[in-house]
Amino acid sequence: MLIKSLKGLFAVSALTMLSACSTPCDRPGGLCAPIEPNTSVAPVPPRAPEIIAPVIPEAEVETMPVDAPPGASVPSGNPRAADLAVDSKPATRIGLLLPTRSDALGPPAGALRAGFMAAYERDRTGFEVKLIETGDSPQDVLAAYATALTENDIVVGPLARSAVSAIAGAGVAVSKPTIALNHPEGRGTGGALPHNLLVMGLSIEDEARQVAQWAASEHPGARALVVSGANAWQRRIANAFAAQWKQLGNESQTVELAASNGYLSESGISQLRNRVDAEQPTLLFTALDADQLRQVRASLGTSVPAYGTSSVNPGTEPGKALAELDGVRLLDLPWEVQPDHPAVMVYPRWNASRRTLDLDRLYALGIDAFRVAREITLHPGAPFTMDGVTGRLSVSFGDGPARFERVQPTAVYQGGSFKPSGGGQ
Repeated sequence: MLIKSLKGLFAVSALTMLSACSTPCDRPGGLCAPIEPNTSVAPVPPRAPEIIAPVIPEAEVETMPVDAPPGASVPSGNPRAADLAVDSKPATRIGLLLPTRSDALGPPAGALRAGFMAAYERDRTGFEVKLIETGDSPQDVLAAYATALTENDIVVGPLARSAVSAIAGAGVAVSKPTIALNHPEGRGTGGALPHNLLVMGLSIEDEARQVAQWAASEHPGARALVVSGANAWQRRIANAFAAQWKQLGNESQTVELAASNGYLSESGISQLRNRVDAEQPTLLFTALDADQLRQVRASLGTSVPAYGTSSVNPGTEPGKALAELDGVRLLDLPWEVQPDHPAVMVYPRWNASRRTLDLDRLYALGIDAFRVAREITLHPGAPFTMDGVTGRLSVSFGDGPARFERVQPTAVYQGGSFKPSGGGQ
């Protein structure tokens, strides 16, 4: 959705504004945590929407030839017949609401925009995309959103958690289909969302709950030791795993390790080793980043199965294999761990100069955001499932409260690459 990836002022500012995606924002390199924006920006009158040119800059993507997937139908006769039939109808207007005027959130917004446009380029017939630019403040977003509703048939955005909360809870009339790219604050407290608002942001807590179900299926009745760092995002996913683990009828204990500059203390690791030797847990759930998990595995060895969310994904740089992480079982987006998946292969990889795992995940979210918006407009009110680049998506929209579920693939890190786990969901 990660190991000290975003550095300097951009990392500090961006991480405090984007909250609640599976790219957690208060962890090193993360982009989403439930923290209010730390930048106060005076409301800015919304710009007139910009019609996005249907060409993605070469510097943003790496293109590759792709064959049609097996079983894909190819129109016979006039190849433009289907396009002409769609073109005879007014184009569906999609407003893409992103904080491109924000210094801190501009790069994340750019990554998501690039992914959205990559998907649009593939299936653009009958659609028109307009970029609605905002700054950081919720007031600015609310004004831009009100304008977007009058000029578009469907709105995709906003991206910052505080902005989604503003739209969901400020009494704004969500009069047209709106796809939020993050979760509102207070999710899970029982507050109902507007029926026209679909939330499809990435969530690392959801990942932790899925990992708990996966681990329980592989180790029925197991005792788990939850190993967490002291950061807010680490405590959140540790708590999410432990709660789901308990709901499944299993027992767990949690140990929290102190860290300095991102690295775990030697005394903490020594105490963890003694505890593992004494308690003999069946498995470890590691609410850590990849560097911290390497420290733990170097000390404990590999005999106790270790599970984690996307936070422990070290990436797969050519020629770089991390032996300490061999055998670690993790969950992440198909975009990151299944490059040969048919749904992934048809889209160009992102090749921006500031590419990180977190920004790469936002690029993937942009791809799926367009695909979901397209499906909603083509088949209004009909529930659907989709093999997305961010997971297996199940969507119900237009008939009662909106519902969205994402199931991500499970994988095992081995020799510098990811292999299917053979289990999970």
